[in-house]
Amino acid sequence: MTDLLPTLMKDKVDFVIANGENVAGGIGITPQYAQMLFEQGVNVITSGNHIWRKKEIIPFLEQEPQLLRPANYPPGAPGRGSGIYTTSDGKKVGVLNLEGRIFMKALESPFKTAEEHLAFLRRETKVIIVDFHAEATSEKMALGWFLDGEVSAVLGTHTHVQTADERVLPEGTAYITDVGMTGPSDSVIGVKKDIALERFLTMLPNKFEPATGKIELQGVIVEVDEGTGMSLGIRRVKMGLD
Repeated sequence: MTDLLPTLMKDKVDFVIANGENVAGGIGITPQYAQMLFEQGVNVITSGNHIWRKKEIIPFLEQEPQLLRPANYPPGAPGRGSGIYTTSDGKKVGVLNLEGRIFMKALESPFKTAEEHLAFLRRETKVIIVDFHAEATSEKMALGWFLDGEVSAVLGTHTHVQTADERVLPEGTAYITDVGMTGPSDSVIGVKKDIALERFLTMLPNKFEPATGKIELQGVIVEVDEGTGMSLGIRRVKMGLD
């Protein structure tokens, strides 16, 4: 990623959001890895259900406003689920991080939580990006339709497989079910193939290890009208590095 992201940013990218919940050896994130992403040009790091896997990230979540955890965790959870940020040329961008509930934890409704956070994010900007970290495609699509015309983009994460359904919905919200994964392409969603196969064949627990080899950066570029907050286009990105 350290080689691929600067190349991507040459494509007139003003603001970079990266879901970094698995950057620390394939699961979780540490302050050191978060700082590495910031140094590479990432403006905001979003996360998901694995944000809590490294205990050292807990105090960092409280200190670092550019690292988000899903907003629909119970009150009192460390960190924050949304924020307002500023691009290098002074434009304000709102970012909201949500986690799905189907096949995942019994959290507060992401739909209700979105409404609550949008009420104050809209006070400062019309440009709002949502990272919806969810398992079920139906839940992701439902949130996309629910927020169509209310936010600039609803971008799905969590499944590690980039989907081919990117589009701008009728009221102007860019949508994709999953932006994909940045990591080794010769793998099972980032895990060494033999280890993943052993788990499936034996049904016994084993320790996942990140694969090595060719690296791909996947994601999307969203073009947003600053005046309306609605999207003009969304384009998938898939870049490789041997």
